Amino acid sequence: MIRIEQRSRSLAELFRALGDETRLQIVALLSHGELCVCHLQAALETSQPNVSRHLAVLRGAGLVEVRREGTWMRYRLRPQDEPERGRLLQALTRSPRIDDRLVRKLLRLRKTMGPAACR
Repeated sequence: MIRIEQRSRSLAELFRALGDETRLQIVALLSHGELCVCHLQAALETSQPNVSRHLAVLRGAGLVEVRREGTWMRYRLRPQDEPERGRLLQALTRSPRIDDRLVRKLLRLRKTMGPAACR
């Protein structure tokens, strides 16, 4: 009984975190590799505080982890401990609707900033 409650709580946390379009786009972008806030900011065409706030929600839900590289913070998707969460996350980031937007955003990101913009 406790295991079922824990699992449903974990899934509810996942859906709450992904219930925002910007956070879903961040997760989709991170599904293609590690990025810093400035890359996410450029791809989403939004402010740094806005991206950071969304990243904090995703970190709190256990979806994103951070790595310091000098003065830069690099974000990536966190491997999920629960297979069910991992499958749901993978299915969401491979959605055709997200992929169309994601491809445009990634192309714009690569064109404007390049891979080493934060160095």
